[in-house]
This record gives sequence, C-alpha cells and structure tokens, in this order.
Amino acid sequence: MKKSCIMRLLRDLVPPLIWNMCRYLVSENSGFHGNYDDWKKAQIDSIGYGSDLILERVKAALLKVKNGDAAYERDSVLFDEIQYAWPLLASLMFAAAKSGGVLNVLDFGGSLGSTYYQNKKFFDRLENVSWSIVEQQNFVLAGKEGFENSRLKFFGDFGKCVEEKRPNVLLLSGVIQYIESPYILLEELLKHDFEYVIFDRTTFANQEKARLAIQKVPEEITGASYPIWLLNEEEFLKKISRLNYCLIEQFFEFSELGKNVYSKGFLYEKKV
Repeated sequence: MKKSCIMRLLRDLVPPLIWNMCRYLVSENSGFHGNYDDWKKAQIDSIGYGSDLILERVKAALLKVKNGDAAYERDSVLFDEIQYAWPLLASLMFAAAKSGGVLNVLDFGGSLGSTYYQNKKFFDRLENVSWSIVEQQNFVLAGKEGFENSRLKFFGDFGKCVEEKRPNVLLLSGVIQYIESPYILLEELLKHDFEYVIFDRTTFANQEKARLAIQKVPEEITGASYPIWLLNEEEFLKKISRLNYCLIEQFFEFSELGKNVYSKGFLYEKKV
C-alpha cells in the first residue's frame, strides 16, 4: 500500500473521544447498535462528531495535566488521581526492559499524548524514551504547538515517523476497530518490523464473525455516533500470528461493554 493510502486511512481515524467510560455504554441511548454489512451504510446512519470541538476539549484538559493543574486526563475528562491501565504499562515496561532500558514508541492515533502523560512518572525513570504520535493533521498542529518536547513528538506521516525515529514499539490503543479495513491497515503497519506491538482497548463480540455496528456516545460526552467493528477474537489472533508475531500476553480491560461485547489488550513480540 502506498503512503497516500496509509494517510487516507489515518485521516479516517475517529478522534480520541471515541472511547468513553464503560459505565455509559450500557445506557439505553448509548452503546453499540445495529448489525451492518457495509461501512458506508453505517456511516450514513451515524451522526458523526465535531472534530474541532473534540480537539479543543482534549487540548484544554491535557494542558492542565501538563501544567500540573490536574493529575490525569482521559477523553477530555480530568481526574484528581491517575487511573493507570496497569497491563498496558506493564507491556510498555516489558518492552523497555527487553530493549536495555530503551522505550521508543510509535503511538498510532495517540491524541495529544494522553497515554504518555498518564505514564510519565514511570517513563521519567528511564534514561532513553522516545514517544512519537501519528495523528490527524489538526491534532499534529496542536501537539507541536502545545505539547511537543525532547521526548514527545508529533507526525502526520506514518512513514516519516518510522524513518526518522526508528521506533521498536507500535502502540494501537482503541484504534483499529474504527478503521474501515482494519486488517489491511495492520498488514501495512506491521511490514515495518516493529519488535513489539501492543493492542489496547480493542473491542470484540461473542459472535462467529465480526460485527459492524454503530457506537453511540452519551449526550453527557459528545452525543456523537460512528461505525465500529466489534471484532472476532479468533480471527484477530490468527491474522496477527500470520503477520509473524508471537503473542506474549493478553488481558481483559472491560469484560462487558454491552451485550456480548468486551474489550481486551494484547502484547506481541516479533518472531525470530
């Protein structure tokens, strides 16, 4: 796939508020709805979102974290205490330990650095950390303006990021289920021979095949809706295995997000 194709897929990424607190997802007017056979049809039935509004919300919240006025931000919501995703942090530190204390991450669709700031206390104990975010152009511009530093960088071009930073860890956190053709994207990304690949907050359905649905976000957050793949876990595991990666560990994040829907994470290492 050409670079332009990868960037077209990246532009289709839904901004960071696509993933919301699971307690909202079981309410009557939110959660996962429908069973579509075509992505375009699901898009037609979706309301969409105001990306500029979402960007401004995330930017304002994360600036407070950066400036020490709040401890933690998730989906533009501020918290007094950091809510760690311990399996994700363990996976990142595992990769750093196996790489001699070096943590060089490409965070695909990583917003303005939410995961970086969430775990910064631990990253600061490592001597060699590089965290590169590949995002939509409006997020890249905001990231460079307000958040970029010697460790945290922003890129609108996946290929340029790989060429310049040579990351050994690919992080896909709450991303692939919002891509029209997730396995085509994964095949292209993993051609770059990352040593470790971490999937976080990936949605699955207890069904024989993947289900294409619409995710509705509560009015308290954005009131938006958009297509989402509720993947088949068995198919997912087979696809990644065929891409020359070995599963090191897997972990539940939310065992129930709705009827027959759950979220998991995975740590993969490239096969020797």
